[in-house]
Amino acid sequence: MNKEIICTVCPRGCHIDVCGDANSVASLEGYGCKRGIEYATNEYLNPVRILTTIVKIDGVDNDLLPVRSNKPISKDKLFECMDVIRNVSAKLPVKIGDVIVENICGTDVNIVATKALG
Repeated sequence: MNKEIICTVCPRGCHIDVCGDANSVASLEGYGCKRGIEYATNEYLNPVRILTTIVKIDGVDNDLLPVRSNKPISKDKLFECMDVIRNVSAKLPVKIGDVIVENICGTDVNIVATKALG
């Protein structure tokens, strides 16, 4: 399978062509540095993202708490994580870094507050 990946490690934004299968990379072309090789390989085999979203606040109407994952989450788990977060509400007071959801979906990743409220 071939896939074009645009590297985001540095401002160059190299267009890297990756060939391989689900478990390995056979070839890489178009990278401008060693960091691009690592980025494209990881993005091809197991793409991950930081999840940034909002949650409801208990007893407060029309206000939401911004949250994010404390580590990257595999892209194939993002919608499952959002299904959990959709049903979560935070209790005030909240400090930056407070864990709102621990070990979301068994990923060993916590969802933490990014704003102090209350």
